Amino acid sequence: MRRLGVLDAADEEWLHLLVGDWQMLSDLSFADLLLWVPDAEGGFVVVAHCRPSTGVTVHDEDIVGTRIAPGQREQVDRAYAEARICRDHDPEWLDGSPVREETVPVVRQGRVIGVMSRDTSLSVPRAPSRLERNYLQCADSLARMVSEGTFPHQGAPTGAKRGAPRVGDGLVRLDVEGTVVYASPNARSDYRRLGFQGDLVSRSLAEVTAGSIDNSHQVDETLPLVVTGRAPWRCDVESRQAALSLRAVPLLEDGVRTGALVLCRDVTELRRREQELLTKDATIREIHHRVKNNLQTVSALLRLQTRRIGSEEGRAALEEAMRRVSTIALVHETLSSGFDEVVEFDDVMDRGLLLIASLAASSGAASTQRVGAFGQVGAEDATALALVLTELVTNAVEHGLRGGSGVVELRAERDGTSLVATVADDGAGLPEDFSPLRGGLGTQIVTALVQGELRGSIVWRDREGGGTEAVVSAQLREPRGGDRADAARADAARGDVGAGPVALDRVEVAR
Repeated sequence: MRRLGVLDAADEEWLHLLVGDWQMLSDLSFADLLLWVPDAEGGFVVVAHCRPSTGVTVHDEDIVGTRIAPGQREQVDRAYAEARICRDHDPEWLDGSPVREETVPVVRQGRVIGVMSRDTSLSVPRAPSRLERNYLQCADSLARMVSEGTFPHQGAPTGAKRGAPRVGDGLVRLDVEGTVVYASPNARSDYRRLGFQGDLVSRSLAEVTAGSIDNSHQVDETLPLVVTGRAPWRCDVESRQAALSLRAVPLLEDGVRTGALVLCRDVTELRRREQELLTKDATIREIHHRVKNNLQTVSALLRLQTRRIGSEEGRAALEEAMRRVSTIALVHETLSSGFDEVVEFDDVMDRGLLLIASLAASSGAASTQRVGAFGQVGAEDATALALVLTELVTNAVEHGLRGGSGVVELRAERDGTSLVATVADDGAGLPEDFSPLRGGLGTQIVTALVQGELRGSIVWRDREGGGTEAVVSAQLREPRGGDRADAARADAARGDVGAGPVALDRVEVAR
């Protein structure tokens, strides 16, 4: 819209609010809604289109971007110029079906900034039911509010938000006192599930709702404002039998409240599933916490065993094993503190780099630093990536710097799921006879994890200016949140095995 050069940022935001909430108006009107915005040439262009879920659509094709010249559509020009709703027009024929067009000026702070047209198909003539009559009356009230600049309500929850009720879920119409004037069949069914057995009409919705709530559930403090229709807000109400989501839309005329619409939706099953997900999240976090504790116990046992071994080579082997176990424990500690199966990998490496350097070069003056950002890494890749980088940094300190002074730099370059991680030192460089095929256990672990778990490659090379670089190219999985059990099942269906055990003896190191 801003590209048209006519609207300022505030006007554009008002139109965004309208489009975010006009599905309700389209459903109440049984009509397609088109939003016309003036262009720089004096004509209009369609910038948004909404189809009803309660009736027949008029425009099968997408017409967003359609332009009209000045005078091409009389009702659009009149609604914009005269700032009034225009209905006095004969039906037009579109693809062999009659269509009635009504144009509504979109007003903000007393200025017309666009035109909303309601296009209704007249191809199925019939006497409207009581529900349809009430829908249309509510739609007319909202259209009048659009022309007066009192709709949409700023800050109000829209139908696009998760769990928000829509027109077809249930509609209750209130008068200015909060008494029910009309309740749709779905609305009556919703309140029956909540525990109310009488007739809603002519009853105070606030009293009916209050009488259906039991003391076992916490009451939303905004509930009185919603059930009386005094505020454009949304809340949930629960009883032992069911849970309802309620949304109030005050109806105004000349700025004075004349009543309200209350949309309601039975969200009992939705809330039950959300509770199951919370329980699963808590269970998975507890599992990560216990795994972390068990790994720390293993690390402590290895430390005790190290003190009892007289062989220098044996102590070094146990210290390496202890470091690897501690790295895995650090990943599980991070997973246990969050709700999603993702790891803020920069935090993991920042916490581990100093420990890695101190364990590998206790007698030297080696320092480590990180450049660039890893970002979020999924749990499926976090353990393997942490182990790879731990081994490479340790090897850089022990072999690149020969246990002496120097700097080890860890660089990260992330582009979506592609990651290039470089471990560089300013030491003596690679030995002349270096070959990954003849490397030790650490080199074998790194190569196996990179090729198998991280779906990438690794290259060791001399660094320009002296020293060594180990460059890891990895293809990470997209980090996933939400229902982790469903995600795991989706992985199994695709054949993804996650960061499971690696058969080191089955991985062929590339020459």
